[in-house]
Amino acid sequence: MVEEQIRARGVVDERVLRLMAEIPRERFIPAAEQHGAFSDRAVPLECGQTVSQPFMVAVMTEYLDVEPEHRVLEIGTGSGYQTAILARLAREVYTVERLPLLRQQAQTLLDSLDIGNVVYRTGDGSLGWPEMAPFDRIMVTAAAPDVPKSLIEQLAEGGRMVIPVGQEGEQTLTIVQCSAGRIEETPRFLCRFVKLIGREAWSQ
Repeated sequence: MVEEQIRARGVVDERVLRLMAEIPRERFIPAAEQHGAFSDRAVPLECGQTVSQPFMVAVMTEYLDVEPEHRVLEIGTGSGYQTAILARLAREVYTVERLPLLRQQAQTLLDSLDIGNVVYRTGDGSLGWPEMAPFDRIMVTAAAPDVPKSLIEQLAEGGRMVIPVGQEGEQTLTIVQCSAGRIEETPRFLCRFVKLIGREAWSQ
């Protein structure tokens, strides 16, 4: 998976490649979908959600450029797979999931893997986690029609966000950076994610 789907497609951050090899992706995949645990595609998850394809997880993590001292906000806990990778890179991860079942399952699984630097919340991810802001990095694993204003406001000076932005069915993976009080958005490539549901995203 790492050599053929990730390194071969241009991901070069050795920290990311090592974690993609070390963290047991199959533990985050539903039993009925185990045949596709290491395939180059998104895998269905409960509640109409998905576990992103390995390449997308890796490239988004590389774009986020997490350092060991960083506090990271993740929007969309899902299975917890991306959460686990972020937690191994950062000092702290704050993760928000709209669906209580997924949040509880992810927390139970990450606890079993001795990943203890994650704080969990069930709620509207489009609003972020304002009382814990600012964040050095923000990872959004669901698509919004525009970058939510609340998330921009929660970026620290010098901070970075990675988020899919666009219409239902096709978005652009976008890097958002805060520098000297200015916000710069850099589009990278087309992608397709489930919708971010919330007050500052999609209503349903």
